[in-house]
Amino acid sequence: MILNLDPKFTPILNQEEIKFQSFTFSGGEPHIKIDPNFDTTQKVTITHRLNSFNDLGLLCITVDALRRMDVKVIDLFIPYFPAARQDRVMIKGESLSVKVYADIINGLQLNKVFVFDAHSEVTPALVNNCEVIPNHTFIKEVLKVIGDNVKLISPDGGALKKIYKVSEFLGGVDVVECSKSRDVKTGKLSGFKVYEDDLNGIDCLIVDDICDGGGTFVGLAEELKKKNAGKLYLAVSHGIFNKGFEVLNCFDKIFTTNSFKDFEGEEVEVVKITV
Repeated sequence: MILNLDPKFTPILNQEEIKFQSFTFSGGEPHIKIDPNFDTTQKVTITHRLNSFNDLGLLCITVDALRRMDVKVIDLFIPYFPAARQDRVMIKGESLSVKVYADIINGLQLNKVFVFDAHSEVTPALVNNCEVIPNHTFIKEVLKVIGDNVKLISPDGGALKKIYKVSEFLGGVDVVECSKSRDVKTGKLSGFKVYEDDLNGIDCLIVDDICDGGGTFVGLAEELKKKNAGKLYLAVSHGIFNKGFEVLNCFDKIFTTNSFKDFEGEEVEVVKITV
C-alpha cells in the first residue's frame, strides 16, 4: 500500500494507493484525513518531498493517523533529506540541523526510511533503519543520452568516494578528481583545481548530489575548459537551482531528478525517480 503525500511525486509503481485529503488550516497547521477503506494489516509506504517544516509536519501527522488506524508497519521514502548539508558544526552558534530532522523522523519509529543519494554518510548514520538508494541508475540514464565516451568529474573530495562507486557500476568510466576552497564564515568559493593536465577534448560529466546556486559547477567548468575539456555536462541528483539556469549556461546539457521539485519548461532534462 502506498500513500503519496505529494500527488505529483509517485516513485513507487504498481501498488495500490491510499486515498486521502490534506490541507493547511488558516493558522498554518497541516491536516490530513485518510480514507479508512484499505487493509490496515498491510505495510504502508509513505512517499513525500520534504522541502519545508510544514512538509515534515504533514508527514508526522500522517504517521500518527496511520497508527491510530492500527497500521503496524510503516516505511518512508523521502528522496531529498532536508538539511543534509548541515551535517557538521563549522563555527560556534550553528546548529547540527541534519540531526534535528533525523531525531524527529526517528521519533516516528518507522520500519525503514529510504533516501536517494544521501549527501554524506552522516545522514544514514543518524537516521534509524535508513537505506540509501545510490545515484547509479540515474547516471546510467544520463549516459544513454550523452554517450559513454566521457570522463566523470568529481567536483570535490566529498563526492569522490561516491563517484568511484558510480564508475565501478558503469564498468570503469574514467574519473577526474577536482577540488575547491570555501570560506566557512562567508561561504565564498575559490581555488578550483582539476587534477589532470590535458583532457584532450574529451566530454566531461560533473556528477554531484545537490545543485543549489551552482557556483561550484560554474567555477569548475572554467577550469575544465582551461584543461582542454570537450562538451560539459552536469548531473545532480537533487536540483534546487535557486539562481535559475542562466548562470549555468556554460553546460551543454543539465540533468537532474524530480527528488526536490518538478521542472516544467525549464532548461533541464529530468530523469524521474522510480523504485
